[in-house]
Amino acid sequence: MKKHCLAALTFALFSAGALADPVEVKIGFAAPLTGPQAHYGKDMQNGILLALEEANAAQPKIGGKEVKFVLVTEDDQADPRTATMVAQRLVDAGIKGMLGHFNSGTTIPASRIYAQAGIPEIAMATAPAYTRNGYKTAFRMMTSDTQQGSVIGKYAVDKLNFKNLAVIDDRTAYGQGLADEFEKAAKAAGGKIVAREYTNDKAMDFNAILTKLKSGQPQVIFYGGTEVQAAPMVKQMKQLGIDATLMTGEMSKTDNFIKLAGDAADGVIASLAGLPIEQMAGGPAYVTKYEKRFGAKPSTYSPYAYDGTMAMIAAMKKADSVEPAKYLSALAATNMPGVTTPQLAYDAHGDLKIGGITIYKVIKGKWEALESIGGK
Repeated sequence: MKKHCLAALTFALFSAGALADPVEVKIGFAAPLTGPQAHYGKDMQNGILLALEEANAAQPKIGGKEVKFVLVTEDDQADPRTATMVAQRLVDAGIKGMLGHFNSGTTIPASRIYAQAGIPEIAMATAPAYTRNGYKTAFRMMTSDTQQGSVIGKYAVDKLNFKNLAVIDDRTAYGQGLADEFEKAAKAAGGKIVAREYTNDKAMDFNAILTKLKSGQPQVIFYGGTEVQAAPMVKQMKQLGIDATLMTGEMSKTDNFIKLAGDAADGVIASLAGLPIEQMAGGPAYVTKYEKRFGAKPSTYSPYAYDGTMAMIAAMKKADSVEPAKYLSALAATNMPGVTTPQLAYDAHGDLKIGGITIYKVIKGKWEALESIGGK
């Protein structure tokens, strides 16, 4: 009899222990984790991991139960077709929220799948089209290209006094969108677009395009694309004797761009969402904990990914539910301090309400901030 009682007690204690285990809440993540853009994806992933680890360390309770956030990771290879397959796999895996994708070209087609499943998505994508598809589930981590392109286009004409401008884009959703907004703003400020050319995100030889542009004598060439193309492009500009400044967006504002471009990097100008990290609301503290966790300095995207993750978790806590349909409205109503901004909030489209831009220039082999515009 005693043996039966002991067995029953042991079973009861075991069952109670099992019931006390945290409920796993799956959060999806997708970005390029292989290939030439893998470093962007890794930087984004690190910001998400840091946020989830902090949240889990606090042993959060939602809906009366202790929960543990688990990241379900997929490599979308920066490829739109792969991204849609990845998105369906994540939905089928039972994720409760989606952080990603990284590229606009992958985010836009994948967003339809998350929207159909009713799963909130906070993406790094900056192309305007992402939050203009009418999906209530779509939110953004960074300033959109509409904001960024309009600022740098106006800056090129008004502040740098460039009157003749040429534009090249890589035909991706990101590159074309950013270039379109730059062109629009430059024209509105009184600049003349002497040429508009196109390439692709795999090209490395730009001699034919640049030779064609040289005849128009542009003072600036704006490139909508990534560092992988921007670096050889500026080197080839120098080799062809083109006396023009290369301007570009945040995907070229990296230390790797300087490494790839070498001496040709000096003088290149790039725009980036928000403030320099040391001037961000929570920037210095973030750098310290990032370096402690990963043994390296954070790059461009990790603090924005961290903030997006914290916004999703905060919405779940506010709604007291991890079910997408229940916390979606709380996410849309987000109003909280973040690392990147003192007020993280979304407008009716899911874009950030506060989205300043900082203009950088490579001076003696280092990116130096020239001016921060808006967002304070």
